[in-house]
Amino acid sequence: MLNYEQENFKNKLIAGCDEVGRGCVAGPLVAACVIFPIDYKNDFINDSKKLTSKKRNELFEQIKKDALDYCIIERSVEEINNSNPKKESQIAMELCIKSLKVTPEHVLTDFEKISINIDQTNLIKGDEKSINIAAASILAKVYRDNLMIKIDKKYPLYDFKSHKGYLTKKHKEVLEKYGVITGLYRIKYKPIAKMNKSQ
Repeated sequence: MLNYEQENFKNKLIAGCDEVGRGCVAGPLVAACVIFPIDYKNDFINDSKKLTSKKRNELFEQIKKDALDYCIIERSVEEINNSNPKKESQIAMELCIKSLKVTPEHVLTDFEKISINIDQTNLIKGDEKSINIAAASILAKVYRDNLMIKIDKKYPLYDFKSHKGYLTKKHKEVLEKYGVITGLYRIKYKPIAKMNKSQ
């Protein structure tokens, strides 16, 4: 069970933030934040990377239902290309916190320090320690995966439903064969910049 909140912030309203898709070469970056009721417990919530797709989808609905408040923010490829993924992930998490209707007493992030007027703790591997961060990682992951599945329907040759925009071996082979789709790929990423030059 993820009990960082119970051990360190008993009787405080905590928001957990995380982002998904920062390391991808294609598609948007998505951040989410979650505030659960004080003393909330759910033994099934874990780091999104450790859960099956089916379990994540089930928990996505459960988290939205159980949370006192939550927010999901998307940063577009254009925004990432005009800035950088680290900065955009920080902006996305900041916007999440500022969009909440419920104000948390403390914010936990998965390592990243953000610019907010609320006390924060930036945890290394936070999604393995905090139930709020883990829940945020699930919301962001499921939301982004669904976006990539929609993109896959538009560009079936690229198989976005499988790799979700990460540069797998198969994805690289597809890119070498069909090229980079303008507006969908992060042009500052070295592998994409290199391919753009060679096309």
